[in-house]
Amino acid sequence: MKLTLKACRYAILTALINGALALALMLLVEFSLSGSLVMTRPFLIAGLLVALVIFVAQFFRQLRLCRCSDEAGSRISSR
Repeated sequence: MKLTLKACRYAILTALINGALALALMLLVEFSLSGSLVMTRPFLIAGLLVALVIFVAQFFRQLRLCRCSDEAGSRISSR
């Protein structure tokens, strides 16, 4: 359970940062093309989808990394 929470924390942090960066990039491109800075619904949906996809991928990656480091640590301490 502890490993799952640790992996979830890292995955959420990564997803929020990348989702916010994707949203900022979309708004920057929109502003450079149209000259107006309007937060529209498709931008929010796209930012949330980016964050969701990154969260799922990072969660499984971090869970595997945490399990591997935990197993390596238990092998070292058992010697």
